[in-house]
Amino acid sequence: MIQDIDLDHVAIAVERQDEVWPRYVGDLAGKFLGGGDTIGFSTAQVGFANRMRLEVLEPHAVEQNDFLRRFLDRNGPGPHHVTYKVKDIVAALATAEAAGYAPVSVNLRDPHWKEAFLHPKQSWGTVVQIAQASAEWRGEGRQTPERRTETPATFDHMALAVTSIEGASGMFVDLLGGTPFDRGDGWVELAWPGPGRIRLLERPDALDGRIGRVSHLTFSCERPEDIADAKAADDGTFIIDAADNLGTRLVLRSRG
Repeated sequence: MIQDIDLDHVAIAVERQDEVWPRYVGDLAGKFLGGGDTIGFSTAQVGFANRMRLEVLEPHAVEQNDFLRRFLDRNGPGPHHVTYKVKDIVAALATAEAAGYAPVSVNLRDPHWKEAFLHPKQSWGTVVQIAQASAEWRGEGRQTPERRTETPATFDHMALAVTSIEGASGMFVDLLGGTPFDRGDGWVELAWPGPGRIRLLERPDALDGRIGRVSHLTFSCERPEDIADAKAADDGTFIIDAADNLGTRLVLRSRG
């Protein structure tokens, strides 16, 4: 198991960040934490009531690095990766390699931000970024819409549909250090030291031959029934379909 590891944030990819702020800042009252441009993409993060963060990526300077442009052309907008922070990335990558994983795009040159990735074919349908940062990231300000409520939502978990919970646990528990803390029929939720949570859903018949894919993001908020595009589900939650939310399906739970 990788030591001193924590689930830091979940990232989605879109064509234009401005298109998502009405949902995550307006409806869900996320707080803008910072943003900035780098080769290949622009990035911005919003935080929620439990301090869990959502990162939003859009293409930028794609003539120098087109990885995000290629992702959007191939998949359309939607979930892109999850990021884990570690204290010693060299030791973390050695542990991953010893466990049979093959990190890609390893970049240890920047003393302030070192990173590597695990490919979705090994990491159950989502890109896993492993990063070592010298300090907490803060970026430039950005204009976002007014919140429609003063009470921020809680970012409860990212749900990952997989062919096998036992198989996926080999990565998310045995390697990445998740601790099972809740479970039900066909699912288990994993926790890390911070607020990040991943729920593994065993859905072998709904993956079209893949080993996994991001199913949805779950938030708890005030009056989800009042949020645009939210449809009541039989279990008391409200669903915003991916087609109505730039490729990312949301499940909303009432905090009341």
